[in-house]
Amino acid sequence: MFADLIRRMTAPAPQPLSDPDARLALGALLVRIARTDGRYDPSEKAQIDQTLMSRYDLDEAEAATLRADCERLESEAPDTVRFTRAIKDAVAYEQRLSVIEALWRVVLADGLRDVHEDSMMRMTVSLLGITDQDSNAARLRVTPS
Repeated sequence: MFADLIRRMTAPAPQPLSDPDARLALGALLVRIARTDGRYDPSEKAQIDQTLMSRYDLDEAEAATLRADCERLESEAPDTVRFTRAIKDAVAYEQRLSVIEALWRVVLADGLRDVHEDSMMRMTVSLLGITDQDSNAARLRVTPS
């Protein structure tokens, strides 16, 4: 189902993603970070849905359907290096900062900081071309009080 999107995302010189494809790519990245620690909790799914609803003006049913598509894409997607490259190439730095905030919200959704999630976040931040300082500031902005 997602073979064409994956092929386009992993091409040597990927084209910018269309809006529907960008939604899938971002959602799949959110799912990937949520699954990194081996647990994919309802709180993480709810946070992904909330991100998709607010970012794309979706209702709950539309967000849940999109998340389900993103879960399938994530399971078929290649390594994170090529996957994030497509997002980096398609999204301006300022918008990538909001992606980092969304990723941190998912990481923190279950109330646990896992070493695997932290490692994946460090790699993803680097691959998206975000500075460590900006990632830390994004994490602080979304950390519950």
